[in-house]
Amino acid sequence: MTALAEVRAVAGDDSLVMWAAQRLDGGVRAFRLGDAVAVASPDLCRRDRLAVAGPAGAAARLVAHTLGECGTTYRPLGGDELITQVARRVTGLRVAARFVWMDTTTPPPPGPPPGGGYGGAVWLPAAAAGEVAALLADASPDAYAVPGLPGVRAWAGIRHGQTLAAVAADAWSAPTAGLLAGVATAVPARGRGLGERVCRFVTEHLIAAHGRACLMADGWNTAAIALYRRLGYRLYQAAVAETG
Repeated sequence: MTALAEVRAVAGDDSLVMWAAQRLDGGVRAFRLGDAVAVASPDLCRRDRLAVAGPAGAAARLVAHTLGECGTTYRPLGGDELITQVARRVTGLRVAARFVWMDTTTPPPPGPPPGGGYGGAVWLPAAAAGEVAALLADASPDAYAVPGLPGVRAWAGIRHGQTLAAVAADAWSAPTAGLLAGVATAVPARGRGLGERVCRFVTEHLIAAHGRACLMADGWNTAAIALYRRLGYRLYQAAVAETG
């Protein structure tokens, strides 16, 4: 397949598949077998990713073909049950991790006004990259999105005076699926709702720009998932598989 409209028609506008599809250029390739679709997207969110949707049998055959054509560095991901079934059918493939995929097309409800000496969320200038990196290193060292990484487009932040207190990024966004990533709040500023405020700000931007906002979260992180639910995100259980 060579057009996003074709991918959408087969995948039923699955937000994970549409996010992986990006622009079907720069090495991104889309494959179809019956009602199954697989999109191979290189170096997307730090990984070679193979987003999959459709009936398990056809999806498994499609994954096996795509891995043979594109290489085993690609990691199939999609709905938890689908990836579990695909891994059982494809020799050498196993489920590597489970996670939560969330999306929304509805702007989040208004939040409380800034207070307590904290400003509102704003887009940060490029000169703030060092501050963002320092905050992430201390508050969220495992964050996939970091300043300067290809695909990480912009950072929003909240300050307390001159000190950066919370951040979130527009990262690896696709034409019809913007991605929220790199969410972190400085340890001394936690418990004040700053993460929710900066996520609301970026979510509003992603929906306005792309029609949909998406994110990935660890299933164990119930506090973060509750925050995203308050902003209107829907939750889907997802999984990723790998060879070896």
